[in-house]
Order: sequence, then C-alpha cells, then structure tokens
Amino acid sequence: MTSKPHKPNVRTGILLIPFVCLAAAIGLLYAKPHITGRLSHALTVPVLKGDGPEQGITVHYHERPPYYVTGPLGVYGLCVDPVKKAFLSADIPLKWVKTPAARQLDVLKYDGKNNAVIGWFKNPSREKFAVFSPSIYRDRPTIALSRADNPGMKSGLPLAETVKNTGLVLLRKQGYSYGKFIDDMIAAYNPKQEITTAENIGMLKIIHAGLADYFFISEEEATALIRTSGLLPDQFAFIRFSDVPRGNKRYLLFGRKTDQDIMEKINTAIRQHRDFQNER
Repeated sequence: MTSKPHKPNVRTGILLIPFVCLAAAIGLLYAKPHITGRLSHALTVPVLKGDGPEQGITVHYHERPPYYVTGPLGVYGLCVDPVKKAFLSADIPLKWVKTPAARQLDVLKYDGKNNAVIGWFKNPSREKFAVFSPSIYRDRPTIALSRADNPGMKSGLPLAETVKNTGLVLLRKQGYSYGKFIDDMIAAYNPKQEITTAENIGMLKIIHAGLADYFFISEEEATALIRTSGLLPDQFAFIRFSDVPRGNKRYLLFGRKTDQDIMEKINTAIRQHRDFQNER
C-alpha cells in the first residue's frame, strides 16, 4: 500500500504566526540596548584619522558646558574645538573618553602613556606629573555664583572682602584650581569651605538649596550652566570682583609617558591654529 503524500496543515500554520512574531519582537527588545550602546559609544569616542589607536591619544573629558559637551555628532565646545582642529592638522588619531573630573588627573599620574585631559589650569603641583600644551582657551574673568537673595554676597568689591568673610561658606570642588590669584587668596584667608565632588550642576543646586554661599566659575560657564539647569536665572547673582585679573588659560595636559614626537606635533598644530583673540 502506498502512503498518501503529507499535506501541510494550513490552519495550524496560521495559528503559529502570532507566536513567531512575538518571539521575534522579544529578540529585538533584548538586542536593542546592546545595539544602542554600541552606537552611543561610537558617537562619544570618535577616532579621527591616523594609523591606529596605539599611535594616537586618548583625551579624557567630562560634561561641562560650554567647554566640553557631547552631542549627536560627537564632542564639541570652547576647549574641544581647537583641540580637534589641532589633532586633524597633525594627523594624529584622537579618542574621546568620558571620565569623571575627580579621576582624570589620576589617569595621568598612574597610566599616563598616550593619555591626556582637557581644559585644566596650570599650577606647580600638576606640572610634576603632566606635560602642558600651549593654551587652548582663555576664560573671561572668574566670578562667584551665589543666590540673588544672599545679603552677604556683594559685587564690585575686592576678592578679599568675600573670602575673609567668616559668615560665608565657599563651595569648592575637590582637586580644582581657580588660578594663582584666587588660589593664593583662599590659602591666605582660609575661608569656611564645603568640599564636593559634584559637577557644576550639582554645585548650582547646592547653592540654590542654601547649603553654601558661593563658588567660583567663569562667567561664560555660569551663563551656560544656569540656562540649562531648569532653574530661574533671576534666582542667582554674578558676583564680580574689582581686582580679579583676566581669565585663566586652559590647557591640554599629557601624561609624561606620552610619545614626545606625538606631543610636539599636536603642540605645533595648536600654536598654528590657536585663536589669539583669547590671548589678549
């Protein structure tokens, strides 16, 4: 006896279609974070042209508008743009890595080969473990940012009048320098201080909550910070000082184990493309 050919059960196949679609949707759902993560990483740490990552520099940065900002097309900002231009001109590959500010200097101290950090001020303690580029940007004069209703904060006075006021608390970021003039003034008068590792947005909220009276910041940074904070601008005051000098210069800091030829190429390109308007 010959067997009849098997005919597919059409009804069963139709009933299985929803389950197949559901399984595919679940697969895509679990795959999406992995795919999205890879795309996000590619945007935040682009590698520019060059022979290979071992011949380039990893630059560590943190979100700090308007100096360093991560956008849909990569990293940009007042300090970032001249550095990107210099690396492209020098034909050195560049990788951006987002690193908390509190850890950046440790990277140079303990893993300094072909690593750099961007936008820091120059001072003697940092020169012991880092090599400084030519300046990449110069701030406007530093101000203090406070609540507008703080009666102890008055604009237009010499800086000493604020830092020697024992009724005021300075909010200071751990490991930060505000330039020689302000650093020396803090050392001389030793004001009450609240030390924090918070980024600027966190520091702004501390001031807004009344947990400290003021912190030092450049004027252009303060403007960007308040604009993006979601807080009302008229709740804060810019405290300007009659004797604070021109803004501090910002630098690219290389680890001391970084290849000398690479550093020289980048530094030469920075000098060639630097906006000298910021040097005046």
